[in-house]
Amino acid sequence: MSDENSPGLEERDLFGNPILPLRDRRGRPSFAKTPENQDFVAVRAAANWSHKAIAEAIGCDEKTLRKHFSRELHGGALILEGLCLDVLMRKVREGHTPSIRALQDRLDRTAPPAPQTPKGDEANEGTPRGKKEQRLADAAKPAAGYGELYDRIRGKGRAQ
Repeated sequence: MSDENSPGLEERDLFGNPILPLRDRRGRPSFAKTPENQDFVAVRAAANWSHKAIAEAIGCDEKTLRKHFSRELHGGALILEGLCLDVLMRKVREGHTPSIRALQDRLDRTAPPAPQTPKGDEANEGTPRGKKEQRLADAAKPAAGYGELYDRIRGKGRAQ
């Protein structure tokens, strides 16, 4: 006597044929995006590998690479720099002296913060301005010889 629910037997239809899954699994399997793949792509993008070379190394098509890893392809260097800074900060919190020195050197290489100036026109006299503010200020006070320039242009127009 055999038990119908025993694990060794497969289900059969009315004609005695084994029941197969409804969906046929032919063709290429879909690509699986994993954190390891993301790191792999980000490192190679930061190292200026071509998209074709990265796609071959990871084992997918270039179109699939761009579809799944566009963030890593365009910002690989920033992603890696951020990861390195995170690791460095973790070591700094643990009190690792060389990491403290490395982080301080890294911060010293960046541009200094913008100077803080009080608001108001009196405080801004002689201080650097933004591009737009500087252009507006320059437009309010035209150069002394500006009128002569227009006179010369108009004069050439009449002579012809």
